[in-house]
Amino acid sequence: MDETDKIIIKEQIISDIEALKKQIKLLEEKAKPMLPDCSQCDLERSETLIEVELMHKILNGSRIRLAKLENALSQINSPEFGICIVCENDIPLERMKIRPESIRCVACENAKRN
Repeated sequence: MDETDKIIIKEQIISDIEALKKQIKLLEEKAKPMLPDCSQCDLERSETLIEVELMHKILNGSRIRLAKLENALSQINSPEFGICIVCENDIPLERMKIRPESIRCVACENAKRN
């Protein structure tokens, strides 16, 4: 990965971090604990609890991705940045543009999941 590519990836990381911070702030508001509403039926209360649980899952995933992006930003000038930690091949630039926090190429990521 050359310096021009790293600049492009760095800009993407910064943009993704800013977007995630905004998303996290909104999700934190939506995921706040709620007092039970006695006027709601059991089904409505259950649906509300499910929605809050879903918000917490999305929030946790966003926080994890934010941490990975912040780590990627701190490592962008490292010679190992953009190199797959498994096969040690370059991670394609297109993948890094989409998921700049990637530490594995697509083949190694798929092998990990199977």
